Amino acid sequence: MSGVMHAPLMGIFLTAELTGGYDLFLPLLIVSTISYGTIKFFEPYSIYTMRLARRGELLTHHKDKAVLTLLKIGSVIETDFVSVRPEMNLQDMVKAISQSTRNLFPVVSKEGQLIGVVLLDEIRNIMFRPDLYKRMFVNEFMSIPPARVEVDDSMEKVMKAFDDTGAWNLPVVEDGRYVGFVSKSKIFNSYRRVLRHYSED
Repeated sequence: MSGVMHAPLMGIFLTAELTGGYDLFLPLLIVSTISYGTIKFFEPYSIYTMRLARRGELLTHHKDKAVLTLLKIGSVIETDFVSVRPEMNLQDMVKAISQSTRNLFPVVSKEGQLIGVVLLDEIRNIMFRPDLYKRMFVNEFMSIPPARVEVDDSMEKVMKAFDDTGAWNLPVVEDGRYVGFVSKSKIFNSYRRVLRHYSED
C-alpha cells in the first residue's frame, strides 16, 4: 500500500488498526518508509495517477504545467495559410502572396507532404523583379522549418520546440502531411484564457 498507492501513512495506520498490533508500530513505520522511498525513486506516480501522467493529462500543483495539460494542440492550429508547390515559379509565388494576409507560406507536394516554407521577408528583394519571374522557382528560395510539430504532440512538447528553435511559428504535420501552423501568440492567448479560468476555480 505504501509503495503501490504512495500512501505510507494509510499503510501504517490501516495495518495497525486491522491487526491491533500497535506494538509493531515502529517496524511498520520503518517498512512503510523504506517501501515508499524505494518506489518513489523508481516511479514518481502512484497506480492511480500513472496512466494520466504518461498521457500528459495529470493536473499537478505546478500551475504552468497544469495549464499546458489543459491546452490541446487542435485548439490552436491555424489553417488560413496559402500553400504553394515547389515547382511554382516566382510569378506564381507573387500571385499567392497577393491572395494571402500572412507572411508565411507552406511548401507542399502534390501528395500533401510538407517540404518547406517560404518567408515573405526572405524574398522581398526578388519579388519585385519581373525579369526573375519565370527563371526562379519556389524550391530555390524555400527554407526548411527549424522544427515540426505532430498533430498529437502534447502542448508541453510544443512549447519545448518553440524554446529550442526560437521560432514564432511552427508547422503542424500528421504523418508528414501538412495540417497547419501553431504560433506562440495564439498559444499565449489560449494560455492566459485557461489560466484565468483555472485561477477562478
